[in-house]
Amino acid sequence: MTAVILPNVPAIRRGFRLQFEPAQGCHVLLYPEGMIKLNDSAGEILQQIDGKRSVAEIIGNLHQRFPDVPGIDEDILAFMEVAHAQFWIELR
Repeated sequence: MTAVILPNVPAIRRGFRLQFEPAQGCHVLLYPEGMIKLNDSAGEILQQIDGKRSVAEIIGNLHQRFPDVPGIDEDILAFMEVAHAQFWIELR
């Protein structure tokens, strides 16, 4: 399995779509077989994934938005590892 590293450029996997779902009150990741309800943190991270920004840039953006969150870098990397393992994102 490929490890998520800072120069990687993540993209939401083909066939998946991120959107805010008012009925759920949160962001969801839609795919042909269903839907994944995301917590606020996961939604914030996935909103940053556009297939153009590197993991390092995403961490920098979220660190600026949430400067008081301790360990945010590690949390973002851990989430991306899980998202990659679950095939929600692909790495370039």
